[in-house]
Amino acid sequence: MSTAHRKTEIMRVRNIGILAHVDAGKTTLTERILFATGATHKRGEVHDGTTVTDFDPQERERGITIFAATVGCDWADHRLNLIDTPGHVDFSDEVERSLRVLDGAVAVFDGVAGVQPQSESVWRQADRYGVPRLAFVNKLDRPGGNFAATVASIRDRLGVAALAVQLPIGAEGGFRGVVDLVGMRRLTWPGGVPHAEPADDEQARQARRELEEAVAERHPAALEELGAMSRRTLVTALRELTRAGEAVVVLCGSAYRNIGVEPLLDAVVDYLPGPAGDPGAPPVALVFKRAGRLCFLRVYDGTIGKGDVVWDAATGRTERVSRIVRVQADRHAEVGRAVAGDIVAVAGLKAARAGTTLSTRAHPVRLEAPRVAEPVVSVAVEARTRADAQRLLPALAVLAGEDPSLAVRADPETGQILLSGLGELHLEVAVTTLHRNTGLRVTVGRPQVAYREAVVRGVTGVPYRHVKQDGGAGQFAHVVLDVAPADGTGFAFASTVTGGRVPAEYVRAVEAGCREALAGGPLAGHPVVGITVTLTDGATHVKDSSELAFRAAGRFGLRAALARCELRVLEPVAEVVVTAPADALGAVLGDLAARRAQVTGSTGRAVTAVVPLAELFGYATQLRSRTHGRGDFTSRPAGYRHAA
Repeated sequence: MSTAHRKTEIMRVRNIGILAHVDAGKTTLTERILFATGATHKRGEVHDGTTVTDFDPQERERGITIFAATVGCDWADHRLNLIDTPGHVDFSDEVERSLRVLDGAVAVFDGVAGVQPQSESVWRQADRYGVPRLAFVNKLDRPGGNFAATVASIRDRLGVAALAVQLPIGAEGGFRGVVDLVGMRRLTWPGGVPHAEPADDEQARQARRELEEAVAERHPAALEELGAMSRRTLVTALRELTRAGEAVVVLCGSAYRNIGVEPLLDAVVDYLPGPAGDPGAPPVALVFKRAGRLCFLRVYDGTIGKGDVVWDAATGRTERVSRIVRVQADRHAEVGRAVAGDIVAVAGLKAARAGTTLSTRAHPVRLEAPRVAEPVVSVAVEARTRADAQRLLPALAVLAGEDPSLAVRADPETGQILLSGLGELHLEVAVTTLHRNTGLRVTVGRPQVAYREAVVRGVTGVPYRHVKQDGGAGQFAHVVLDVAPADGTGFAFASTVTGGRVPAEYVRAVEAGCREALAGGPLAGHPVVGITVTLTDGATHVKDSSELAFRAAGRFGLRAALARCELRVLEPVAEVVVTAPADALGAVLGDLAARRAQVTGSTGRAVTAVVPLAELFGYATQLRSRTHGRGDFTSRPAGYRHAA
C-alpha cells in the first residue's frame, strides 16, 4: 500500500471519546452506537450488566464505568475508534489518559439535570488538551427533560458557543424524534428504524435562521451567504468552528430509546477531525494505559509491526513488540501492524507505563505525558497472613504501575503500607482488584486525607553553612535563602546571586535540595506547598564545594528557614451538589454545617457547598438515612483550604 493511499485511509479515521457525568447515559450511548453500526447484534443494557464496554465484574456489580474501554466500529466509510470513559470523579485519571490520545469527543449531558459537576470537570480536562467536541443532550424522554434549558446551561456554565443543529420532536414521554436543521428534515424512529421527511414548518425555518445567524457571527464565509446559506457552506462552517474550538455543535436524543444515534454518527464524521500523521515517517507512539500484559497506545507517526524493536528515550531501553491487537472491550483481534492514527494494544513491552513514548534509537522522540492527578485519600493496607505479607508490596506496586493515580508508600513512623488514591471508591475498587488478581486478602484501615502545610508568612536572609570534614575531601556550602508564600499549591525557586558566588550547577543542586525539604513540614510532617524560595547569596570553597554539598545545604537550609516561617495546615475540599426533596433540605443543611461545609448556593431541591474531604467518608449512607432514601449527591475536587 502506497504512502499516499495510507494517508487517505488515515483521513477516514475518527478517534473519539465519550465523556459525561456519571449516569448521564454515555455507556448506553456507546452500546447504541455499536448496534447502529453493526458492530454488535444485540443492545446491551447497563441495568442488566450486558454492556460491551462495562465488562469488568466490578463495573457490572456497581452499574458504573470504572475503566476506560476501547471499541471500534465503521460508519459512512469511516473507522471510528471509541473510548468509553468513566463519569465518576474518583476515576477522572482514566479520562485524563484517554483525552491525551484522542482527536475528538462527544460530551453527553443529562437532558433533565443539564450540566452537572463532573460534566464540567471532564469538559475542562478536554480543554487542556484542545480536544474538539460535540454535545449530545440525552434522556429527553424522561420527565423534566428540557433541551433548551440544557443548551442554555452548556452556554452559561461552560462558557462556550453552543450551536443547536437539532430540535426535539415531542417532549418527555411523547419524545419521538428530532428536526435536523442542517438538512431540514424531520427524523423519527418508528420501530427503531430512522424515518426522514421534509421539515417545512415555521418553527423549523425560524430555528434554521437563528442557527445561520449564530454561525455567520463567527465564520466569514458563512456571513457572505447569510440569508441564503447553502447546506454545504453551513456544514463547512460548523466543521471549521468545531475543529478550531470556537463553537460546539449540539444534538439531542434518547440513547435508551435509540433516538438520535445515527445523526450523531453523521456529525462525528462531518465535524470532528481525523488524526494527523505520516505513515511513512519514523514510528512514534504514546502509551496511555497498561492493563496486565497489554499496553494501549496511540500511533502518531510511522508504522509499528509485530516483532519490531522500539526505543524508550526516557529510560534508554529497547523493547520488542510481540503482538499487536485491535481491542473490542474485552475481546482482541490480532493484526500485523499499526499505522499512524491507530489506537491499538500491544504485548511484549515489559517496562512501558502510561506516558511512555515509543520511537526508534535513530529518531528518538519524547511526547508530553498525560497529567497524573495527585492522590488525596489514603488507607493503611495490611495482609491477613504472614505468607501474604511477603507478596503484598510487590502486588500493590503492580497495581500502581497500571493506575498512575494510585500511590504506594510505607509510613516511616508506623511501618504501615499506605495506599493512596483519588477517593474512597477509587481505593475500594483497587483493593477489590488486588484480591481478584492475586488472591491476597487484606485488612483496610479508615481512609485518611492528604493534608498539606502552606507558608502564610515568610522570612528573609536565612543563612545556612554546611561543613563536613571526616578525613579526605570535605564538604562545604554556604547559602542564604528567602522564603515567601506563593499562590496555589505550587513551588517556585529563583536565584538572585550575582558575581558567580554560587556557580549555576550548584544553584540547581540547591533547588534539588529544597524540593527534598518540602516532603515534610515543621507542623506535622505534611508536604509543604504554596512556597517561593529565593537563593540570595552564598559562598564556595575552592576544594570542598560540590553539588552534593550544596544539595545538602539547600535541604537543611530550607528546613531551618521553614522553622522560622508561619505555616498553616491545608486540607483537601470538594464541591458537593446535594439534591433532596424540599421537606428534607433543612436536615441536609444542618448536616452540612456539622461537616464544616461552606454553602455556596441553593436552588430548588439542590444545595451546593464546599466540604472538607475528610467529612465526606460515609456521607452517601447518612444522606440516604436523613432523606429516607430520596437524597443524592455528586462531588468533585475543589483544591485545598486552611483547616479549621
